[in-house]
Amino acid sequence: MRWLSHFINAPQFRLAIYGLQSGSTRKRISRKNLGTLELHLPPTNEQHRIAEAIESYFTRLDDAVATLERVQRNLKRYRASVLKAAVEGRLVPTEAELARAEGRDYEPASVLLERILTERRRRWEESELAKMNAKGKPPKNDKWKAKYKEPAEPDAAEFAVLTSGWCWASIDQLADDQQSNALTDGPFGSHLKSAHYEPLGPRVIRLQNIGDGVFVDAHAHISQEHYKRLIKHAALPDDVVIASLGQELPRACLVPEWLGEAVVKADCLRFAVKRGLMLPHFAMHALNSPGARKHAEDLIHGVGRPRIGLTLLRSFPVPLPPLSEQARIVAEVERLQSVGDALLVANRGEESRLRRLRQAILKWAFEGKLVDQDPADEQATNILERITHEREVASSSTKTKKRARKKTRSTKA
Repeated sequence: MRWLSHFINAPQFRLAIYGLQSGSTRKRISRKNLGTLELHLPPTNEQHRIAEAIESYFTRLDDAVATLERVQRNLKRYRASVLKAAVEGRLVPTEAELARAEGRDYEPASVLLERILTERRRRWEESELAKMNAKGKPPKNDKWKAKYKEPAEPDAAEFAVLTSGWCWASIDQLADDQQSNALTDGPFGSHLKSAHYEPLGPRVIRLQNIGDGVFVDAHAHISQEHYKRLIKHAALPDDVVIASLGQELPRACLVPEWLGEAVVKADCLRFAVKRGLMLPHFAMHALNSPGARKHAEDLIHGVGRPRIGLTLLRSFPVPLPPLSEQARIVAEVERLQSVGDALLVANRGEESRLRRLRQAILKWAFEGKLVDQDPADEQATNILERITHEREVASSSTKTKKRARKKTRSTKA
């Protein structure tokens, strides 16, 4: 039976089955067709040797696969540790350390943030004042300034104190106020559904596109006309797109330059970063870091379907280093992750090679190339002849017994 189970999984047998299958959606093979398949039967002793050899090789292959899986888990932990060090100021020398060593001043992130927020308010006031003057209704006092809505403060009360020169900022504070809908989610309901998809046209960024720091090129398109109707949900190159539903939130990646016109779908959030305040790549790494994942997990604890919506995201805390330090961190993260990516590619190549080797072992086994043949083994033809004879005898005996029982019942009647 061990030999037979391996034979059924061999490429030769699978190929023969594929040729006899029927059905369009769910393929199947009838018992009649299955009965027409031929088995190249070796001697019994050789069957045992083949099964033992296959299982010996498979055990070693399983051990190798387990090793590769451990490598993949270690690489995932490696990536997480790199991001953790990056957003805690432990990956490269901080701007404060360099400034002290070089005897110069530097602008702490808190000062930069305050300056940007002050400029944001000033632009709003200038815009509102211009609107009132254009209507011929100049303000009589400053009460109108109270209408300004400050961006949400970062929800970071329980977070540890950051490294020197860093501060906490919220996604709302980091969003580019000079872009319309710099922080927005995708359209819900009937505004965008799969029935709107077209073979070509502007792209739809869905949850399956948002990998862990990488954009996954899964295609979905809408017409140019529909894109224009959804323009407020448009995502531009180097915008951060964030998954708001599912596991490992807030999972984030960047919109690639080559994508062209695109909109975000429901449960996908567009975050256009204020360039003079934070680098998009740093924002992405910060959102994918273990600390961000833990904070998101605490926010949505106990929820049936894990979701972090736009309201929660506005106050979501992100560590903010000085801008020049961000550039050094991003460069070092990408250098270290490229090493991990190369190892992951090699690891996956080995996994693919092991899968092919498993099939090759089965193929060699049933071509008589895996174990040596022993002339002393009883030939399979003799075994088949003996089995056929035993079946005929058993069948004849059964028929005789049936006739005897029938005759007995007839006599009693």
